[in-house]
Amino acid sequence: MGAALTPAVFALDCEAEVQRIGQHMVATLRRFARRGVVLGMSGGVDSSVCAALAVRALGADKVLGLLMPEKDSAQASEDKGRLVAEQLGVEALLEPIGATVEAIGCYRWRDEAMRSVFPAYGPDWKSKIAIAQAGEPGSAGRISYFKLIVQSPDGQMHEARLPLKAYLQIVAATNHKQRIRKTVEYFHADRLNRAVIGTPNRLEYDQGFFVKNGDGAADIKPIAHLYKTQVYLLARHLGLPESVCSAPPTTDTYSLPQGQDEFYFTLPYQQMDLALWAHNHQRPAAELAEAIGITEAHAQAVYQDIEAKRRATAYLHARPALVDEVAEVRA
Repeated sequence: MGAALTPAVFALDCEAEVQRIGQHMVATLRRFARRGVVLGMSGGVDSSVCAALAVRALGADKVLGLLMPEKDSAQASEDKGRLVAEQLGVEALLEPIGATVEAIGCYRWRDEAMRSVFPAYGPDWKSKIAIAQAGEPGSAGRISYFKLIVQSPDGQMHEARLPLKAYLQIVAATNHKQRIRKTVEYFHADRLNRAVIGTPNRLEYDQGFFVKNGDGAADIKPIAHLYKTQVYLLARHLGLPESVCSAPPTTDTYSLPQGQDEFYFTLPYQQMDLALWAHNHQRPAAELAEAIGITEAHAQAVYQDIEAKRRATAYLHARPALVDEVAEVRA
């Protein structure tokens, strides 16, 4: 029997961890022969903590933050990104990506798929995707599916089950946003001879909650080993603004507000963190159920979903497939 399954399992010597991550960052830049770092600053806790860690390790003059809004972005995200940059003394460049993602077809392809479900959908509507389940949690007949939620110009909300073809097209279209942002990051990294920081936490990294060659692309991922709960602990230790330290995780991808648990994870991050930790430490489903107040069948279903997401998103982590290894090139 190990430690009680409570948030205490995420206890962290925050200052020691800050120093350890900083040393790794310095050593990585030396190995890559880069002179600093570039990262997108969304105003969320992950990017804010990564920026603060980089400043502690390298100095503010070696860190460039990028604010990259588009028409579906919340103004609060840009405002918080600026606030964090100002507090850290980091240069923050505004690089709007809306015109680029529009030119590449992001909104056109997305809206076409949405009109296949709601024919009246137009540019003045708002929308988001949400995960839904049919059946009792943990029951044999329970299935997960996605629904499209839209708001018409008169404020009326509508929702419908999303067919697979439309779902894939909407996700493919919105993935342009993450990929264009990464293109902008690498442009500035190239012109300044710097490395790009990726900001996924352990829950996102493990469960494949990122876009391949989008927000999944980076030279350094300094918090990919830390559970989301631990990232929040570091945020407070690093003295980041309260608006960052207390904000729930969002996707900031769709025009309607959307939480990460609503779009991808089956539980709020506090419970999902504990579920992932428990699964990683071979804790019985019954113990998780008691810890977070769900049935044992539901807890077992959460474990199964963790494994299913690992299988489904292994492709996102995979290196390009070579017919033969090229021995002279080492990763």
